[in-house]
Amino acid sequence: METLNLELRTLNPEQKNTGQRTSIENTGRKYDLEERLLEFASAVIDVSEKLPNSRAGNHIAGQFLRSGTSPYGNHGEAQAPESAEDFIHKMKICLKELRETRRWTHLIERKRWLREDPQLVFILGEGEELIRIFKASVQTAERNKLVKKRSGAASPPKPGTP
Repeated sequence: METLNLELRTLNPEQKNTGQRTSIENTGRKYDLEERLLEFASAVIDVSEKLPNSRAGNHIAGQFLRSGTSPYGNHGEAQAPESAEDFIHKMKICLKELRETRRWTHLIERKRWLREDPQLVFILGEGEELIRIFKASVQTAERNKLVKKRSGAASPPKPGTP
């Protein structure tokens, strides 16, 4: 079985069992993708709860909630892929859901349902950054897969194999 070059998240000793949740406000720029996706999903949940209790508001809240929380779970699935193709597929799902969330966020903004809401502003900014991160990850994984495929095809057969 092929081993993928993936690094799973580990906690520093001072992070373990503290029960404290880091937040964007007190940690500055964050590089832990799992934590960023968790914070993003949490903000999406909060914003969806603030949307109007109307036919349109409930519909958009549901769509926004599904697409905005999906990347967190799908990223978890991508941490244990069955193959390079599976990893790429799961990362593309995250990217697709983030792009959909961006669309719903723009619609919420256009409807002026949450004027200058800091969580909506956060979702817009963080969503753009996450899209760039996932796009780059997918491109890198596809490039690495192609390089591996080409290098495997170019190598001469091993002695004793037909």
